[in-house]
Amino acid sequence: MAYQSFEEIPVWQDAIRLAEQVDDFLREIPLKDISYTKRDQIDRASLSVSNNIAEGFDRRTNKELIQYLYIARGSASETCSISLFFKRRPYLSRYLAQITEFEQLARSCSK
Repeated sequence: MAYQSFEEIPVWQDAIRLAEQVDDFLREIPLKDISYTKRDQIDRASLSVSNNIAEGFDRRTNKELIQYLYIARGSASETCSISLFFKRRPYLSRYLAQITEFEQLARSCSK
């Protein structure tokens, strides 16, 4: 199946959902619980997944698409790594289900 736009690609749909879940999480959690730098890091990494898929798709060459998919995969892994850090912090234990959900979505995007 040939996609006409990046929005049709299933992994882009999962990736944009990942960015939305991370955004929702960051808006819900008190500012004092996660430093600005960690918030910024996971926010940028999670949104970078869908952005790189979109950019690669619109480059219109297979070589560049593959390159951007690898970059998106790295951003998904970065999001997953930060999620694992959050899961290890006792003061974030009440958010464990939410963190686990976007961690698993990040893992799925990186496959």
